[in-house]
Amino acid sequence: MTGSPVFTDEEAALLADAQFFRKKARISAKVRAQLDATYAGLTEELGQSGLRASLVVPPGFDPRAHQFVKGEQLESFPYQYLDYPKHFDGPNKFTFRTLFWWGHHAACALILEGECVKQYKQHVVDRFHQVAGQELELSLAPTLWEWKHGEGYTLPITHDRKAQIASVLAERRFMKIVRFVPMTDPRLQAGLLPSLSRETFRSLLPIMMAR
Repeated sequence: MTGSPVFTDEEAALLADAQFFRKKARISAKVRAQLDATYAGLTEELGQSGLRASLVVPPGFDPRAHQFVKGEQLESFPYQYLDYPKHFDGPNKFTFRTLFWWGHHAACALILEGECVKQYKQHVVDRFHQVAGQELELSLAPTLWEWKHGEGYTLPITHDRKAQIASVLAERRFMKIVRFVPMTDPRLQAGLLPSLSRETFRSLLPIMMAR
């Protein structure tokens, strides 16, 4: 019979460190507060006259739909995120996610799939230089739910990569474009996640807008 796993000295000390868990709870509350502020900012953004009506959206899109999610197991690390706007309906997806992935980075991502994706891809190509050069990256992963970045995972959308980006998009049935912000970025420490998210959303509007 195999014995139960034992704790190392370091692990045992951590289990007994009440301050560690209090700190984690405080940080989690601050992240949620930043996501609440992000939601308020994006709501204001979408409420601007004419913007919402100009978006290319799938059938049944509800501009009020959103969700806050908190978990512990995104590749063994805690995470918190806001989806707004949020549309997941069968094959159709039109969602902007602001994700805080502990131990990794913050990410602001436009997630698109379904009957409108052909139009979104065409907008990327036709309006490429409106989108390029803004710290955005195209996900190369075979799934929408991969959140790592770098070589093999994402392709930076820079002004010199139009042909390459167009070629990659042509072969994909969905699209995810992400801006990654390192946890060491002083803007995160300063509580500027809401501004970063709203700025990223604006940079992606040429993809989402009908004209």
